[in-house]
Amino acid sequence: MKFSSQFLCILSMALVCGAVNATTYSMPKTPGDSVIIEHPEDGDVSFTRSQQDETLIDVARQFLLGQTEIVRLNPDLDRWLIKKGTIIVLPNKRILPEGPRNGIVLNLSEFRLYFYQPNGKNGAPVQVRSYAHGVGRQDWKTPLGETRIVKKVKNPSWYPPESIRQEHAANGDPLPTVVGPGPNNPLGSRALHLALKGEYRIHGTDIDKIYGIGMQITHGCIRLYPENIEALYDLVSEGTPVYLVKQPIKVGWLDNKLYVEAHPDLEGDETTHEQRFALALSLIMKANKGELPDFDKAALDHVLTELRGIPTAIYERLPPLEDEVVPDVVNVPAPAVSKTTAKAAVKKPAKQLAVISKKPTVLAGNKTAKPVSKNKAADKPAKSAAKAASKTAKSTANTANKTVSPGYYRGSL
Repeated sequence: MKFSSQFLCILSMALVCGAVNATTYSMPKTPGDSVIIEHPEDGDVSFTRSQQDETLIDVARQFLLGQTEIVRLNPDLDRWLIKKGTIIVLPNKRILPEGPRNGIVLNLSEFRLYFYQPNGKNGAPVQVRSYAHGVGRQDWKTPLGETRIVKKVKNPSWYPPESIRQEHAANGDPLPTVVGPGPNNPLGSRALHLALKGEYRIHGTDIDKIYGIGMQITHGCIRLYPENIEALYDLVSEGTPVYLVKQPIKVGWLDNKLYVEAHPDLEGDETTHEQRFALALSLIMKANKGELPDFDKAALDHVLTELRGIPTAIYERLPPLEDEVVPDVVNVPAPAVSKTTAKAAVKKPAKQLAVISKKPTVLAGNKTAKPVSKNKAADKPAKSAAKAASKTAKSTANTANKTVSPGYYRGSL
């Protein structure tokens, strides 16, 4: 495979950035923007080169990324065998989830935690930290809603609830009534208790499950890498608000470019491509003052098909006038897409997404996808998009304010 000089230049800069993936981002400077960047000199993604034969999971651990995230970013690589010298894609841009810009926001769909540090003017955050985390399995779901940190515990002991002890016993792995602090404690070295029924926590991990970060693997709690939970523990205080949301598709602005980012659905929450397209249309309209712009439909279709979690530009607007106020759309309900609007956005089927091969955003290191304002040949049909959009948009708009799921005891893991 041949690489352009531009790609090799970007790769060199990414390699120089070091082995530890920073988790602190500057908040966007332009009001209304919601795309954050780790390395401004890079494009939509960064790159690294493996220094030895290893697994893709080892690379995720090195850069503090979740397993699902790094696998989706590198779909052509074998997660269990990476040869020395292999070029590996890393994230560089992220779209902030919808919701309050304070406290902790957990977007379960992307296995990412966002902590807004209130150290700016009038308490507004100037930085946001983002950490990979694990979430509850399909049969032990992590609840959604708004809560807060009620207790902080260093070097906690774990008292397995009866439900978890029975599960382990049935699998031939009986648990003691208490697991003291140490490397084999599933809670790790720190635990942040949440005001949720069922003893839910944000906590660390034991050595046996450290490679499960970024997966649906817990009994409902949020699990972080050891160094990340220790850093977060020192930054937050009791009473810090926590918002648990589920946003597989995110839309946001950066420098007058509109980006879309899409992640796979969690197990048990699967949707169709048509439903994802309808939801994306409603979010695009919401971000664009209720109007559907003439965006690059081929790029959007590619994002919603690949589900790689890479923010991709689909539209570029004229810069606002100096005296024009950019609206804050973070907490504005997404509009429903009318039948006429949905049909206008998806007129004819695409014979092939040829435009994608001409814009190798990941492998060639392009900084953004150039908007194609009138690419009708790449339009994709969605016969029921309007109906699905109305239903999914209403559900998504209420996610951040959704009351905590009434529940039963789900345990501590």
